[in-house]
Amino acid sequence: MVGIETKYKKIYSSGKRKSAVARALIKTGEGKITFNGRGLATLHMFDKLKIEEPLRIYESIFGKRDFDAMLTVKGGGEKGQIDAARLALAKGLIDYTQSTELKDAFLAYDRNLLVADVRRKETCKPGDSKARAKRQTSFR
Repeated sequence: MVGIETKYKKIYSSGKRKSAVARALIKTGEGKITFNGRGLATLHMFDKLKIEEPLRIYESIFGKRDFDAMLTVKGGGEKGQIDAARLALAKGLIDYTQSTELKDAFLAYDRNLLVADVRRKETCKPGDSKARAKRQTSFR
């Protein structure tokens, strides 16, 4: 059984952005990446490039992709889902390789590849329809 575990790796990771939550399954394979069951080619150009950023950094260090990644995202909007998937993929690649060199390369390129953006929408205040200060009134 020990030989099976070293031959096939499976890593789960997650990432969040606003209300989007992404899960990434990274396993030994030939380099196939899917986003919500579809290939990356179906995404818009800039969304595709944003998800490919951690993949390109990985390839610059290790040469070629020797893994398959399945990205599943729920909630949020289109751009929030892309950022959440990017975060989950980068964190999963760090766990998959156990490489400090890859981690340093991700942090040097963009810190948001490994650290979640915790900003959320501010809630509306009682008696008003906005998050910030109440509307002014004049009693003249």
